[in-house]
Amino acid sequence: MTDRQPATDLHRALRDRGATLAVAESLTGGLLSVALVNVPGASATYRGGVVAYATELKAALLGVDEGLLAVEGPVHPVVARQMAEGVRRQLGSTYGLATTGVAGPEEQGGRPVGTVHLGWAGPDGAGMESLHLSGTRETIQQDTVGAALRLMLGHVAR
Repeated sequence: MTDRQPATDLHRALRDRGATLAVAESLTGGLLSVALVNVPGASATYRGGVVAYATELKAALLGVDEGLLAVEGPVHPVVARQMAEGVRRQLGSTYGLATTGVAGPEEQGGRPVGTVHLGWAGPDGAGMESLHLSGTRETIQQDTVGAALRLMLGHVAR
């Protein structure tokens, strides 16, 4: 179970700014959304999420560039940024946050287990962060959720 504090702090920061958040998940398969909705009062700041696990859904639902997906595959930092931009646009939120990567047990598209890319988008731009995590599939997914929440909090709180 993910520590609830980062999600609580993120909701507080969003609420203080009158802002909202939407998430696009691949690697975390809905775990990021669960962490967000487990905070009482989440409906004031959380718009919703899209779990685009299949590569083609990243393009169809979130507007990720099909050429980028064809060349780099779904585990790429620019894919994460485009997912965040797309979910922000599609769900009409102030901020977008996205996860993509390889939780294992095997590498994907030449990317080793533990390769994680986070994307964020907001009124002041968009960006991405790459991580190299280790552990079990569950550990990598949970650590990704925590890292994503802290990343977004850093952008909202500044």
